[in-house]
Amino acid sequence: MTILIALILGLVQGLAEFLPVSSSGHLLLLEKLFGITDGGYFFTVVLHLGTLAAVLVVYRKRVFEMLAHPIKQLRYWLYLIAATLVTTAMALVFDDFIDSAGDGRVLGWCFLLTALLLTVQGLLVRHLDCNRTVPEMKWYHPLFIGFMQGIAILPGVSRSGATITGAAACRLNREDAAEFSFMLSIPAILGGAVLEIPKALKEGMAGVTVPCLIVGVAAAAIAGYFAVRFMIRLITKRSLTGFAVYTAILGVLVLLDQYVLHLVDWGF
Repeated sequence: MTILIALILGLVQGLAEFLPVSSSGHLLLLEKLFGITDGGYFFTVVLHLGTLAAVLVVYRKRVFEMLAHPIKQLRYWLYLIAATLVTTAMALVFDDFIDSAGDGRVLGWCFLLTALLLTVQGLLVRHLDCNRTVPEMKWYHPLFIGFMQGIAILPGVSRSGATITGAAACRLNREDAAEFSFMLSIPAILGGAVLEIPKALKEGMAGVTVPCLIVGVAAAAIAGYFAVRFMIRLITKRSLTGFAVYTAILGVLVLLDQYVLHLVDWGF
């Protein structure tokens, strides 16, 4: 892996982690295009530290408020924990299926699923009275949002897209939907990295140098920061239709190559 490729992968991770297009799907696609076989999994896990730093910086005041006043913020804490537990349970139950999906055989279908979710989100926002705040959620709402996040464990399904769609189904207003989705990404990214560390260490750093790691993580952090800021404004004021069109086209192209063109060596 060269520093240039590390930079590209870091930028893609940072942007796609928070834009509703799936960072895992894009990284997997780029690894196939660049022919990265050694150290790719380890590098992907480390890149998540950069995106974790990005969301912590953007929401530093909210995070500090929750840490400083845990009792006052107890309901918010419980909702984050509940959603995270559902996602974690799904990751553990479907671990074998998730591993098998890591070769990219369902990547195109997952991009299409992201497009469908974003389309549904747009319809929900337009036709439902979405004015609920996080404290006004029912106990089962965070469980549903956690379930939606669990689907996004598959490469090609956007975590932010899935959780924002889930929040819209729960009739959260746009501002609270954006905040809850990105606050939920903190335990999701951290927990995901922790769960994947044994596998990443087993694969090792073969082909990945320390300078590549530094460049990749820095790029992911910087790109992630701007992606979060951009998405907050977009979710609260604009439609996500453009991302639905993009992921639909990308999904069709991936499937076209896998079943017809065979330009990329998918390895299966």
